[in-house]
Amino acid sequence: MKILVSDPISEQGIAILQKEHDVDVKIKLSAEELIKIIPDYDALVVRSETKVTKAIIEVANNLKVIGRAGVGIDNIDVDAATKKGIIVLNTPDGNTVAATEHTMAMLLALARNIPQAHQSMKEGKWLRSKFMGVEMRGKTLGVVGMGRIGSGVAKRALAMEMKVLAYDPFINEETAKTLDIDLVPLDEVFAAADFITMHLPLTAETKHLINKDSLQKMKPGVRIVNCARGGVIDEQALADAIKQGIVAGAAIDVFEKEPVDPANPLLTLDNVVITPHLGASTAEAQVGVAVDVAESILVALRGDPVTTAVNIAPVPAHAMKIIRPYLTLAERMGCLAVHLADGRIDSVIVEYNGEISELDTKMLTTAVLKGIFNPILQEPVNYVNAPAVAKSRGVKAKEIKSQDSDNFTNLITVRVHTDKCEIQVAGTLFGREEGRVVQINGYRVDVDPQGWLLIGPHLNKPGIIGKVGTILGDQNINIAGMQVGHTPTEGENIMVMTVDGDIPSAVMLKINAVDGIFGAKLVNINAG
Repeated sequence: MKILVSDPISEQGIAILQKEHDVDVKIKLSAEELIKIIPDYDALVVRSETKVTKAIIEVANNLKVIGRAGVGIDNIDVDAATKKGIIVLNTPDGNTVAATEHTMAMLLALARNIPQAHQSMKEGKWLRSKFMGVEMRGKTLGVVGMGRIGSGVAKRALAMEMKVLAYDPFINEETAKTLDIDLVPLDEVFAAADFITMHLPLTAETKHLINKDSLQKMKPGVRIVNCARGGVIDEQALADAIKQGIVAGAAIDVFEKEPVDPANPLLTLDNVVITPHLGASTAEAQVGVAVDVAESILVALRGDPVTTAVNIAPVPAHAMKIIRPYLTLAERMGCLAVHLADGRIDSVIVEYNGEISELDTKMLTTAVLKGIFNPILQEPVNYVNAPAVAKSRGVKAKEIKSQDSDNFTNLITVRVHTDKCEIQVAGTLFGREEGRVVQINGYRVDVDPQGWLLIGPHLNKPGIIGKVGTILGDQNINIAGMQVGHTPTEGENIMVMTVDGDIPSAVMLKINAVDGIFGAKLVNINAG
């Protein structure tokens, strides 16, 4: 496949990509140039300079994944990518330490007036009294956003004997307790904190979260740090609050407009520490994000789920380790179910029984939907767009969970409801990796779900299986494996034959004409 790298990344990342695919590095492309060439590429790697707009995505007919070597994705139209089934991924871990340490450096520089004192010394001055600072020990730090970086800052602040208040609507009290922080409403952070540090993405909800009104709620003399995203602070309002004495100082690494506008009011204030978006600018971080994005791109191009994708339901690393072996099984069960179904699909129910029911199973359900829709739709269906495809076709997807699992440690059951029937397929893992279908429409089976499967419910009487075998043998179609499943209904069985290839429609007509066959179907299980 072809990969385009349109922003500078470490050579180590490029080398990883080149091991498996063709890589072109073309830096500083205009929007028009990118629109012209992007249809040729399967993957795009960017940092913050390239703006991946809707217009670019609309013509990217071969694009499967966009990788951001960094955390922020505000330069990528994620909605447009999602609608087109393009995975958008970032590298949240690669520069975590760098950004965390830069935040701590900015906090310390702000508290002790280090840049200002340094500059005065360069000018030949000795102004000890002018640069009186404050200690951080015993002060209250307000952390707004407790992701990887925010949590890292909180941990280091506690080591410096600060009290930490945190605001994050997406973590619970139990998590906060493990971090030894106090989780409080945002207004309480504003009212109590001596230092406030921002660690939020830029969204419609977070834009200008710190503004004229919120600044009025803050503790007089507060110091504010932003090493997250430009735009979460109203820069004019912050400058005004500093001039009015509400805010004692600020340390800013990111801006609404970058490179920073020379007219930015923060540039003229002596008690503002400013750096040019250096949060991730360490040698280690540059290698880290390049390696991370390259490895994730390769995973995405193989068709496997990517844990750092931002437009797929996120799965914690510990949960992914458990559910990963089930992903292929879940997809193939969906593929098998849709091939057996007749009529228009109304709903899909995925039941999780056993220990697996305690995990976040959204990605497994997405894998089922991927397996259902890929064989029947022209457009490709993947982990990104499968839920949207189901919704657009009026198919309701539902999960049911129970710790009861009868004879299996874990059991996944897929039920596809149509306007004509209900198809049920259940599966589990044998050992750690071997996925097996153990039930089809109530018949107990043991099927390796791959390749070409001939599935035929039939009367339980002598001769039927032999007749089917004879028909296949006469056509030189090899049977690689076969078994018969039982059902509680007396007199009915199901045969599942693994064959080496496609069975012509004329041969399928002969099989279905055998007296006692209820409607045999051929399934290419790899179609999902």
